[in-house]
Amino acid sequence: MIEVLRPRAVSRSRPRVRGIGRVLIAVYGVLALAATGRSFVQIVGKFDQAPLAYLLSALAAVVYIVATIALTQPGRIWHTVAWATISFEMLGVLVVGTLSLLDPGLFPHDTVWSMFGRGYLFIPLVIPVLGMIWLSRNPPEGPESNHTEPTHTEPTHTAPTPTAPTHGDA
Repeated sequence: MIEVLRPRAVSRSRPRVRGIGRVLIAVYGVLALAATGRSFVQIVGKFDQAPLAYLLSALAAVVYIVATIALTQPGRIWHTVAWATISFEMLGVLVVGTLSLLDPGLFPHDTVWSMFGRGYLFIPLVIPVLGMIWLSRNPPEGPESNHTEPTHTEPTHTAPTPTAPTHGDA
């Protein structure tokens, strides 16, 4: 039989919303709500006290919202958006966390990412690592992905080719 590589049929299931993926999405959703609420209260109530810190909290909220949405959606584009937001989050946590340790005066009030997410039990430091591992183990599926699987095709029948007689044939 001949195997031909053809694109998989479009899957209507959402494989990233099963198992540990649900826990990851739930944690991102909680972070999105917490960071949004925190930044709203900070910006509305005391923005003049620490504008940089409060704007960073708002940025973290946007990152968590977009990451949560991207993790729930199938396809290559959303997978890429999830990678981008989670990578940005990791960079933000590392940069803001390091700066808040080296120069606490930069952030007179905590942000979501200050001290590597200490105010959130260091979840902002751990969750992007887990998210990246999970994304790397759960590639996108769908019509826009490059995943292929072998399909079997019926062999074509051709007439046998005649062979030349050998010395023993008469």
